[in-house]
Amino acid sequence: MKTERRHDIDWLRVITIALLLIYHIAIIFQPWAMFVGFIRSNETLEGLWTPMSMLNVWRIPILFFVSGMGLYFAMRKRNWKQLVGERARRILLPLLFGIVAIAPLHMFIFQKFYKLPLGYYPHMGHLWFLGNIFVYVLLFLPIFYFLKQKEGGRFQQLLNKLMSNPGGPLLVSLFFMLEAILVKPQIYSLYAETWHGFFLGALAFFFGYLFVYSGESFWNTVKKWRWGYLAMGLLLYAVRYLEFQLEAPGYLMALESTCWIFGVFGLGYRYLNRPSGLLRYLSQAAYPVYIIHMFVMYLGGLLILPIKIHPALQFIAITVFTFALCYVLYEFLIRRIGFLRPLFGLKGKSDNKIGSEIIISDR
Repeated sequence: MKTERRHDIDWLRVITIALLLIYHIAIIFQPWAMFVGFIRSNETLEGLWTPMSMLNVWRIPILFFVSGMGLYFAMRKRNWKQLVGERARRILLPLLFGIVAIAPLHMFIFQKFYKLPLGYYPHMGHLWFLGNIFVYVLLFLPIFYFLKQKEGGRFQQLLNKLMSNPGGPLLVSLFFMLEAILVKPQIYSLYAETWHGFFLGALAFFFGYLFVYSGESFWNTVKKWRWGYLAMGLLLYAVRYLEFQLEAPGYLMALESTCWIFGVFGLGYRYLNRPSGLLRYLSQAAYPVYIIHMFVMYLGGLLILPIKIHPALQFIAITVFTFALCYVLYEFLIRRIGFLRPLFGLKGKSDNKIGSEIIISDR
């Protein structure tokens, strides 16, 4: 079944992964970096955390939303057996390879940086995201195929009507607020390998699918009301910053998160839904870059932090190093060497349809 490609969703995935890299680099310059398993600069840039704290409540949830949207498009041209098999190849294989060969690399650099005894052990590290996505695919696939069979029915019509006004998306926010109330995360933005991250990701994945399933009404609504959603997000962030020292009650942070996300979706739909050669390249590169960025970033820190320059210059240098080396590794190794491609979630060279390579939002 032929479907119209949504270039804005591709762009949002690429931009969000780029922001994720910058966010992780900023952690290196926070005084608590070592306690979350990061290497740490001796000179901190705590001022960096003000903009990063605005980002941290929606940077991961939006990727789960996009992943659910991607599954909708993938289901248009695959039956359930084909879909599960393809997801196993494109998620499970890179996850298992990453556990034994990629994630341990940044732990090795961490040990070397802090002069700890060197040791190897397989672990997921930042690849926990892939594990969650694969579980969500298996968990929700029966529901999604049931909904697919009922397209045009009462539920889809009701959903379309609900999403046709600005209160519809905000009604969805109640589920995220309830999750925060029930799970009670001590730190809302701590998603990695926590029950909070799992349940929040499941909700975002599920509603990401439903937003696309509902039809054009959701997209027209977030496009029309994008500045209103962003204003609500900014207001809630101001309250969090001024009244709660950045860690507000979970239900407020959940509402802030969804407001940012709906506003960003609206901006993307309004301004980014057009093809480009750059997007085709970046959309293919984003998934491998996500997989390798942590050890590349740690290597940059290992080489640059000992240099006696201002920490702001160190931050810039590590950022440039990380993006540049990720590009080199992707362009000259991962993309070109046939047996490496599936290990990083890319299709084989014989089936290289650029722009449909990313499992985080595959079509």
